[in-house]
Amino acid sequence: MSKNSSGGAYGQAAGDTDFRKKYDLDEYAAKARDREEAEKEERKARWEAKMAGKKYYKPLEGHETLTTARSGHQDFSKLVGTTMLIPAGAGVGKRGRGAGLYCEACDLTFKDNLQWIEHTNSMQHQRNTGHTGEVRKATAEEVHQRIELLWERLQERKREQVVSLQERLEVRRVEDEKEREEKRRKRKEVEERKRLEKEEAEKAKTNYGEDVRIEGEHDEDDMMAAMGFTGFGVPKK
Repeated sequence: MSKNSSGGAYGQAAGDTDFRKKYDLDEYAAKARDREEAEKEERKARWEAKMAGKKYYKPLEGHETLTTARSGHQDFSKLVGTTMLIPAGAGVGKRGRGAGLYCEACDLTFKDNLQWIEHTNSMQHQRNTGHTGEVRKATAEEVHQRIELLWERLQERKREQVVSLQERLEVRRVEDEKEREEKRRKRKEVEERKRLEKEEAEKAKTNYGEDVRIEGEHDEDDMMAAMGFTGFGVPKK
């Protein structure tokens, strides 16, 4: 049985480069033309905005939503003391990903939180994230509801402060009581130690007479004798 050397394993024609992916040249040529047209239109719009003394922004496409206030809290303190590894090909300046706060939507990097906040509030960031940069005008009913909500929050904080103040006063009262009890205990210990020392001294005098020397009792007399003083009395004439 003869075997066709130019055929594949399933009887189909095969070549050395048949494993490579096939590309539609006409399709990619059309994509390249569309990209060039879009870039040309953008350059023209940028030039016209510059001539008019305005700043260029990405044109609206119709699917953007109105800008709303941020609901989350941006905590930058957690980044203090952290280390960031930057690849060798990282971007220099603001363009591209580098060391700092990186914005994926705009492909920009900022070195401090103030620049980051200003950027997130800018029209450039709003357009790139799918917002129009315009805020919906609130109705009178929504304003009243918001005022009632804020008033309720304020009253709740006041109630929490009252409770917390009472708790703090109670904790302080307990701590003061503990401090006074500790002072009383130490004072009783000192008094008890002095009483025991006095009893020991009296007992020694009773057992050995007045000639016994109690530790610390005659220190002043010994010092005066060593210095040659016998007393501070006035001599008789």
